[in-house]
Amino acid sequence: MTSQWTAADIPDQSGRTAVVTGANSGLGLVTATELTRHGARVILAVRNPEAGERAADGIRALIPQADVAVGVLDVASLASVRAFAARTAAELDRIDLLINNAGAENLAERRTTVDGFEFHLGTNMLGHFALTGLLLEALARGPASRVVSLSSITHKRAHLDFDDLQGERRFNANRTYGASKLATTVFGIELDRRLRVAGSPVISIIAHPGLSRSNFIDNAWRDRGAAAQFMGRMFSVVATQPTERGALNQLYAATADGVGGGEFFGPGGAGERKGDVTRVRASSEARDPETGRRLWDAAQQLTGVSYLS
Repeated sequence: MTSQWTAADIPDQSGRTAVVTGANSGLGLVTATELTRHGARVILAVRNPEAGERAADGIRALIPQADVAVGVLDVASLASVRAFAARTAAELDRIDLLINNAGAENLAERRTTVDGFEFHLGTNMLGHFALTGLLLEALARGPASRVVSLSSITHKRAHLDFDDLQGERRFNANRTYGASKLATTVFGIELDRRLRVAGSPVISIIAHPGLSRSNFIDNAWRDRGAAAQFMGRMFSVVATQPTERGALNQLYAATADGVGGGEFFGPGGAGERKGDVTRVRASSEARDPETGRRLWDAAQQLTGVSYLS
C-alpha cells in the first residue's frame, strides 16, 4: 500500500532510457515529462511527428537539460510497429522502460486498423503486444527493465469472447473498449508470468489512471451529438481527477522502488476512480492463466509476432 506518493518521489532516472507510446498529450505527455525531469532519456513514440515535436519542445522549455527525442509509431499499424522497433533497437544500446500508454477509447462505430483489427483491440492491446515482443531483446539488456501496460477500471466489468474477439458479430463501444482494456490487463499479467518462466530480468507491471481528465474524454465523445458532448464535458469536470494525478499510477509502476512483476497500481479512492496511488486487484478473468494462454496464442497468430512461447 502506498500513501500520497507524488512525482517528487520519483527516484533518479539518470542513465535510463524510456520509450513512452502516445506521449504527445494526456497521460503519456505527463509521464514523459516527469521521467525526463528526473534524468531519463525519453523517446516520445507518437503517430504524428509534428505533434511529437511540439510536445518535445514543450518539455525542453520546462526542462532545459531534457534528453528527449521523437520516434514515429502508430500502434494501430503493424508495419509502423515493426519499423519503429527496428529503428529503436538499432539506435539504442538498451531500453530500461517501455510504457505502453497509447490507446483508443469508445469509438461510436466499429472501425478497423489498417491490418483489419477492431480498432480498440488493435490499438490498445495487439499493437503493444507486438511492440513489446520486438523490443524485448533491447529491454533484456537493461539491468532492471520494466514494461508498464495501461489498463482501465472498465476491465473489471468486461469479458473476452474468444468466439468474437474483434466484435464482428456484436459491437458496442463501451463493451468493446472495456474488453480491449481487459485484454491489455491479461497481457500485462501473462507477460510477467512468461518472463518469470524464462528467467528474464524484465518485469511487467500494470497501472490504470482511474477517471483521469485527459484528451481521451473529449475524443470519446467527439463522434456524438452536441448534447452528448456537453454531458461528457460535465462528467469530466465532476467525476475525474487531473491528468497529472492519473499519470502517477503508471509513473509509480515504472519507477518506484520495490515494485514487483505482475503488480497492478491505481487510485485508492472509492471505486478506484480517484485518490492516491495504491496496489489494486485485477478482475478474476484477467488473472486467469488459461485466459492468459488463450489471449497470448490469439495475439501471436493475429500479429505474426511470437515470443516467450
